[in-house]
Amino acid sequence: MKASSSPPADGQAPAVELAGITKRFPGVVANHDIHFSVRKGTVHALVGENGAGKSTLMKILYGMQKPDEGTIAINGETVTLGSPADAITRGIGMVHQHFMLADQLTVLENVVLGSEKLHGIGGQARKKIKEISDAYGLGVRPDAMVEDLGVADRQRVEILKVLYRGARTLILDEPTAVLVPQEVDALFDNLRELKAEGLSVIFISHKLGEVLAVADEITVIRRGTTVGTAVPSQTTPRQLAELMVGSALPTPETSDSTVTDRPMIQVDSLRLEGEGGRALLDDISFTIHEGEVLGIAGVEGNGQTELIDALIGLKGADSGTIRLAGDEITTWPTRKRREDGIGYIPEDRHRHGLLLESPLWENRILGHVTEKPNAKGVWLDLKAAQADTKRIVEEYDVRTPGIDVTAASLSGGNQQKLIVGREMSHKPRFLIAAHPTRGVDVGAQAQIWDQIREARREGLAVLLISADLDELIGLSDTLRVIYRGKLVADADPATITPEELGSAMTGAATGHLERDEDAELSAALLLEQAAREDAPAAQDAQDADNAVDAPEDEAR
Repeated sequence: MKASSSPPADGQAPAVELAGITKRFPGVVANHDIHFSVRKGTVHALVGENGAGKSTLMKILYGMQKPDEGTIAINGETVTLGSPADAITRGIGMVHQHFMLADQLTVLENVVLGSEKLHGIGGQARKKIKEISDAYGLGVRPDAMVEDLGVADRQRVEILKVLYRGARTLILDEPTAVLVPQEVDALFDNLRELKAEGLSVIFISHKLGEVLAVADEITVIRRGTTVGTAVPSQTTPRQLAELMVGSALPTPETSDSTVTDRPMIQVDSLRLEGEGGRALLDDISFTIHEGEVLGIAGVEGNGQTELIDALIGLKGADSGTIRLAGDEITTWPTRKRREDGIGYIPEDRHRHGLLLESPLWENRILGHVTEKPNAKGVWLDLKAAQADTKRIVEEYDVRTPGIDVTAASLSGGNQQKLIVGREMSHKPRFLIAAHPTRGVDVGAQAQIWDQIREARREGLAVLLISADLDELIGLSDTLRVIYRGKLVADADPATITPEELGSAMTGAATGHLERDEDAELSAALLLEQAAREDAPAAQDAQDADNAVDAPEDEAR
């Protein structure tokens, strides 16, 4: 690892070069003297803890904000970017973490929207989309409806959108956050195609293993300034984590079991219907005991949101029952469920977790208006709520100049820490945790995992929904797979691999997921016997051993 980027060895001007970038907001310096250089035809990763200044820096590069100091050079030419339109004109494209597609339009209509002057809206546009899709291996179908596409396909449409507009440098913000392992591999193949054609990619991620796998160079920023660059082949995840946050890479693994025989949440034959009687949830049944974490794995859009809504009371079940500690709560309103001990970390913190334009202390009250310390009898206790907000900010390391700033002024990870602190402060009996560490750095991840593990030891029952399969496997006591509104498979976290779980999430496997241990043992015995005999027999045994592993290798 080194302190700063060196000039390109080939003498070419960098695709992008930011020098001395400083950006101040009231009460905080988001970026301070940042230096960042991206070579042409490379994948350059940008990593840093929450609030380190990554988002601000990329907004500056994409023309969404202007720096107070410093310069931006694209292909060696110093430029001023006053808007995203300026950035697009200069060949900078950005794929946001939350996709910006219109579900009711086709892929072609989404791609040409706002850029109709480039190639029209008909045959010429369709031809151009197909050319780009074929050139970079994106496999995009112009006439497909976006609402019918899976997460990985939607992401490829977003990438194609910016390429269609002529982007030569792509900013990808947390591109693997919602992908299963097989989809991540496919994305990385796409990125290699892009850089082989001379395009540059800025890859923002908190998943350090993936960063090391795909990046050619890594820039680390901490507390708003660049602290070094790293070459992936010479760096480990541990070293990268220490450079980012000054501590080792955390793991979600839970070694001890705290599962009791006391049911906390019991769901029986739950059904939720959409328009026309179509089943959004069909015959969902499970039990979570005190001290147990049940992990739900599934590609987004397979019923997870509807399950959360039914459990928290945002949608009424069409049939089936929900019981909390023996009490049937199927028809209870959301407030009563919350008062009776259901905590909720929502999957979309902006839509369901925060009032973005309200101060932090008001957000601390959100969802717990009638509970202490926010209320005293029928009256709100604002001083107590403000004091408790300060405690949460301190205990959960929420990076903020104060509790009177708006939630919108915090980075995504710090917003998430505020929500987790709020929910855990009420000592819930049952916690719905939907993507609890999405978009947070390794330090915040460790803190959130510790909070869940500690509450689990004290008897908390947890429903964990996450796109991070390592997190699901590490934290869960039991795993279930949801596919098209049904629970189709279950697995033991102690034996399942992310690849096997990812395969089941696509509908390729059902029932109880486990390795064929008898076949593995037979192959091992055959190998041992062959070793004692002759070389040809040893080769036969090795072939048998490979045959057992073949499905797993294919999954990878």
